[in-house]
This record gives sequence, C-alpha cells and structure tokens, in this order.
Amino acid sequence: MTQIFNRTVWSALTTRQSAFSRGGDLAKRFDPAVSPFAATKDNSRPALEALADLITPGEDHVYLLQAEDIALPDALEAEVTALGVLMTERRAGPDAAPDAGIVALTANDIPEMVALAELTKPGPFTARTPELGRFWGVKHDGRLAAMAGTRLNVTGFTEVSGICTHPDFRGRGLASTLSRHVAGEIRARGDTPFLHAYADNHGAIALYRKLGFEIFSEVNVAVVRRKQ
Repeated sequence: MTQIFNRTVWSALTTRQSAFSRGGDLAKRFDPAVSPFAATKDNSRPALEALADLITPGEDHVYLLQAEDIALPDALEAEVTALGVLMTERRAGPDAAPDAGIVALTANDIPEMVALAELTKPGPFTARTPELGRFWGVKHDGRLAAMAGTRLNVTGFTEVSGICTHPDFRGRGLASTLSRHVAGEIRARGDTPFLHAYADNHGAIALYRKLGFEIFSEVNVAVVRRKQ
C-alpha cells in the first residue's frame, strides 16, 4: 500500500485509469480536459524533464500530488505549494440514511456540478471530471445542494472526492451523508475508500475521522507551470 500511495497519481495513470493517460514511461498526466493532475515515475532528471515536456507554455493549474518530496526541473516553477494528508478508511462508518434523498448525478447535471465546484472549491474539477468515477448529489427544490463522488482509482483503492455543499444548504450534514454514501459504494465493489485533505483543514479531518478514516501519510501538493 505504501508504494501505491507514494505517488498516487502515477499509480492511477499506470493501472486502472491508464485510458486517461498522456505521456510516456517517465512522466504522465491525465487528459487535461478531464483532470489537471500529473506525475513522474521518480525524481530523476530525465523524468522531471519529461514532465516539463507535457506542460505547454501558458498552461496553468497543473497539479502534482505525492507523498514523496516534489522536485521540479529548471523549466517549471511552483505557483502554490501546500501540505496535505491522505486518509484511508480503517473502519466502515455508518451507512447514509435511506431517506437522505441521494441521487446519482448524470450528464444533465454537469453544468450545475461545475458551478457548485467553482463556488465551493473542493479541488480541481472540470466538466469531464465525472468521467473518472460516479458522482451523487442531494437536491432541494430542484437545486443541487451538495455532491460527492470518486476520482483517483488505483488497485484496491478508490478516492472519495469532490465533496462540497452550496452555502445556502450548509449545516445540514449533507457532506457527511454523501461521504458515507460514496464510501459505501466503494466498499460494495470491493475497494477501500481513501481521500485527501489539506493538512490545515482541521474541521474536514475531524469529520473524516468520525466517518472511519485515519491519516495514512502526509502528501505534498504543488500547482506548477512553465516559467515565462
């Protein structure tokens, strides 16, 4: 498990989500229209140079996410760096209540999903991100009040991601309800749920612990671009 999560994005792009991969044997990235995540096989100079070749001038918001230290070639610079945590489910939390009003989201919901993600900033999200995994939501009066789904997918593990609630509907436990539902869906197909949070987001980490998740490791996050 440690090897898988040292470079989770690389693990995803070389196993279950290889269909979305762009790049070669040393550096890969998701199709930019689907997700802005990229990764290298290691921190060797050839791998870092191969990463630089995947990022075009003027392109921004390319994300690196890994437990190992992030190294960059001379051609790239980090606009943002942060420390996060990777949490895995150690005990199954309670299932979402059957009357919680959770619905599977479809292509018809994508415009509202994108708008909700842009408003609440749960992490990188595009109109094609739902291609990486299913999403579920709760609607009130025809409006998308909250959503959560799956993103990174590696052998034996699936990530709970995109958890967000519209400000008009906060305080109702929707994020917790949807997180429990998504984790249950992941377990039902034989995988272990995992998720990411920023290390300073103590409220989210406390919530995830109540849901049965514990910190597996710290992770490094960097938003990079080519130097001007």
